[in-house]
Amino acid sequence: MTGAKETLRTQLGGNIRDNGMMLALLAIVFFFFVVVRAVQGVDFLSAQNITNLFLQNSYVIIMALGMLLVIVSGHIDLSVGSVAAFTGAIAATLMVNQHWPFWAVVPTVLVAGGLIGAAQGYWIAFWRIPSFIVTLAGMLVFRGLTLWLLAGQNIGPFPREFQALSTGFIPDIFGMDRPNMTAVAVVAVAILIIIWQNLKARNQDAAFGMDTGSSAVFWVKHALVAVALLFIGWKLASFRGLPNVLIVMSVLIVAYAFFTNQTTTGRRIYAVGGNEKAAKLSGIKTDRLVFLTFVNMGVLAALAGMIVTARLNSATPKAGVGFELDVIAAVFIGGASMSGGSGKVVGVVVGALIMGVMNNGMSIMGIGIDYQQVIKGLVLLAAVIFDVYNKNKQG
Repeated sequence: MTGAKETLRTQLGGNIRDNGMMLALLAIVFFFFVVVRAVQGVDFLSAQNITNLFLQNSYVIIMALGMLLVIVSGHIDLSVGSVAAFTGAIAATLMVNQHWPFWAVVPTVLVAGGLIGAAQGYWIAFWRIPSFIVTLAGMLVFRGLTLWLLAGQNIGPFPREFQALSTGFIPDIFGMDRPNMTAVAVVAVAILIIIWQNLKARNQDAAFGMDTGSSAVFWVKHALVAVALLFIGWKLASFRGLPNVLIVMSVLIVAYAFFTNQTTTGRRIYAVGGNEKAAKLSGIKTDRLVFLTFVNMGVLAALAGMIVTARLNSATPKAGVGFELDVIAAVFIGGASMSGGSGKVVGVVVGALIMGVMNNGMSIMGIGIDYQQVIKGLVLLAAVIFDVYNKNKQG
């Protein structure tokens, strides 16, 4: 009996940070599914609500991918909400006041976001000014610039092509419309790619003599993931299909997962966060990598700002307020270490979904914003305590 417990602990406990958050997400979804139906008589897992979950939380996931690299490198960015608001205001001003076409606005705003990230990253990477101070100043500066650019007024509406960035859907190439078979096919292909990639990584680990764990646990875990994705895919197909923003988000998730796991630069960023002095002595240009993580964060904040602006069909002075809290919380809840050097893209996505599901479920139940903030704060605190407890236990 003891041996069986130890085996189970080895298979699951070794990846407790990965599997634990995924199980927590499933538990939270199940909780709201039961409670929302009992209290409000609403189907929490309806096709429309699942679509709304992706539309409402896409900006968190997109910015959390950039924040992951910043935190992994041992820093933090408090300005992302203000940068998203400012870049959204730039996009609105160019389209509405200057009459720029949307195809010229998008790359221009992304470049502007990169320059903002570079301006902040320069002082952090090369002048060694603490990122907390620089980005706190940036939060105030870009919030003020947003108010100045918009003159305290809302700017909109926008061309339909720009709105499609956030509210558009992929048409069904098979012509069936409902269910949207393109959505089903894309999800099915995605499942096969996920299983193939993870199986390939597992076989590579086995070839190097690394412990790959039980094959039964591997297949059960992927079967559950496949069922969940097929369920979501079918729900989306029965409504309006795949949102454009979901495709953008998925491409970014795959790209950043590949970057962090398979590239030399990605692994070096983890090395910088784990031990910057050792990384520098080994020949890694730590200052340049830190600089690039902030440039990357600026670009993703600009993309998120345009998505939020397109969804609201208006640029507002109060846009982006509190975004940085949700983004940072998603990264830490997803298993990233507050001391840097560790964290995974999958964990960040799960952490962002946990925040999104909680926001959506509590809003449907009519829970006030005051209580929502308290609950989210406690969840973030629990995630950090869990990280510290694991580090102390391993130490």
